[in-house]
Amino acid sequence: MSGSNSAVAIRRPNLAARAARLLGQWGVFFRGFMEEPRMVGAVIPSSPFTVAKMLAPVDWNRCEVFVEYGPGVGTFCQAVLDNLRRDGALIVIDTNPLYIDYLRRVFRDSRFHAVLGSAEDVESIVAAHGYDGADYVLSGLPFSTLPEGVGPGIAAATHRVIRPGGAFLVYQYSAQAKAFMARHFKRIDNGFEWRNIPPCRLFWGWKQSESSEG
Repeated sequence: MSGSNSAVAIRRPNLAARAARLLGQWGVFFRGFMEEPRMVGAVIPSSPFTVAKMLAPVDWNRCEVFVEYGPGVGTFCQAVLDNLRRDGALIVIDTNPLYIDYLRRVFRDSRFHAVLGSAEDVESIVAAHGYDGADYVLSGLPFSTLPEGVGPGIAAATHRVIRPGGAFLVYQYSAQAKAFMARHFKRIDNGFEWRNIPPCRLFWGWKQSESSEG
């Protein structure tokens, strides 16, 4: 009996620690949403089902540079790092210093780079880290509520920075993002994930070679 009690006593702090981390993460996310609601797509982070489905088409063997816009509290970050090559880089970009400070504290992986800035500047940000482009760019930014002109600017810059064969991965709660993507990406695959709050639309815009796009 005493052994059983000690086992329970050992487990409880671990459960409490995990609960504290989870509540802390959600607290940071919710605070960021309240501060900049136009820049955050939802009031709670994406579900594990959304993360898995969104990243499923990624060819991790060829992925050297992965970029994420609006990472929030890093819902996608660990999944990307778990699959990314050891010589790869994950560059996340957010305009909210609350999120950037949180991510820098949580993710200690040498491949991880959190940048306070705008997704419109993705080309200069990627170049500043020593790369000539990105293989995949992920975005959960709410295109429908971004300031006027920002959405089209981000879509154009993203197409320029993605290397041929790569893709722009977008998860949204409306179809408006696809309109911005369609101006630059000829092939856009569609998906939907209902096991998310709220259910969301998924888009994969593929960048073809210059000859096939031209």
